[in-house]
Parts: sequence; C-alpha cells; structure tokens
Amino acid sequence: MNVKTKAIVLSTVKYQEKSLIVKCFTESDGLKSYFIQSAFSTRKSNQKIAYFQPLNLLEIEANHKNKGTLEHIKEVKLAYNYQSISVDFTKNAIVFFLSEVLHHAILEEEKNDTLFAFLETSFLWLDTHVTNPNFHLIFLIELTKFLGFYPQLEDTDANCFEMIEGVFTSYQGVNCLSENESILLKKLMELKFDDISKNFSKKERQVLLKIILDYYIIHLQGFKKPKSLEVLKEIFN
Repeated sequence: MNVKTKAIVLSTVKYQEKSLIVKCFTESDGLKSYFIQSAFSTRKSNQKIAYFQPLNLLEIEANHKNKGTLEHIKEVKLAYNYQSISVDFTKNAIVFFLSEVLHHAILEEEKNDTLFAFLETSFLWLDTHVTNPNFHLIFLIELTKFLGFYPQLEDTDANCFEMIEGVFTSYQGVNCLSENESILLKKLMELKFDDISKNFSKKERQVLLKIILDYYIIHLQGFKKPKSLEVLKEIFN
C-alpha cells in the first residue's frame, strides 16, 4: 500500500557499505523499519544519510507491505529543518539520548496519533527555545503517559513513591523511593517545558534521571539504559 506520512527517525543501522536500516515512528502506521539503499552513495539521490539523523522530522512516501519485513521509501524530505539542534552541542546530546530511549521504549507497531503529536511538539519546542536543563527529565516522565505507566498521585499528601505499582503512598514500602526522592519526582511531574525558572540542582537532576531510567527498566521489558547516558551526565555536570 502506498502511504504518504510524517515520520520521526528513532535509529539507524548501517547495512553493508552503502545502505541503511532506519527505524521510524510514523504518523500513519506507528513503528516501521525501512531499508534505505545507497544512503551513502556519492551520486545525486533523494535518499541521503543527512535525512536520517536521530529524531529528524520527515515527510515520506513509502510502500507499506505490512508483512513484518523491511519497508521501502520512495520519496523523502524534511518536514521541518531543525535550526538549533544540529549546531547546539547540548541539544544534540539530548536528541541522541532521547532517540536511544525511544528506540527501546516504543514497541507497539500501531498508529498512535497522540504519541506522534507529543513527540513532534516536544522536538519542535526543543529546537525553537533556549535549552531547559530539565527538558529530558520532563520529556521522559511525560512519555510514560503514552507508554501506560505514568506515576499515579491520588493522595497529594502521600510522599513515598512505590516503583513497581507506580503510585504515591503514605507508607514506606520495600520498593519505595525515599521521601526526599519521592518529593523530587512529584515536583518534576508539575513542570512543563516552559518552566525554566523552576530548576533542580545538578545533583537533583542526576538523582531524577536515575529514578526515571530505573522506573523504565521495571515497566518496559527489555529496556536498556542508553549508551549516550554518560555524555548527557557530563554535559549537565
């Protein structure tokens, strides 16, 4: 079936000398993997490696056979040309980190309009605003809404977060964060990307990032901590 859709690049793997296998989250069909022949070719082509950088927003025309095999892209262009992400080292590191997270976190091969809209809006915000050092933390906790394990806060006075059940409780159980860690998480859940003035210390950001990644590992089978995690830590140290 011939499809025209927006797509977000999640990961790429080089195949032989000149080709790529590209994993995308598409607006029309959810998760799709494409075989990009001659992506590294020096000849003029509309399928250049530059299109398939992490989290690029694309418009593609593709032939979707929907048989569980690699699909093929017929035409590709940028849906949006990032202005700052490609030249800002901090934003670039955030993008590489989040693309690794999404590669391991998004597993459903189905259309999800709300998830696609969240991803697209988030990356456009990152490109067009001054870097918020909490951006990746806010993004990761908001993403859990779409993955099905957003922390539940039914009692605003509950200051212990139970990691397995994903709920705040008044009782310090064996799988609970400390009260200080739980309060940090609760504070993060209140933030939006625009809340630049409401900041965490470097140590608090490190604690929150560890909490969130541990939370992902508990709730997503096969989830792995991104290899780019250490680079991100260095940037925000």
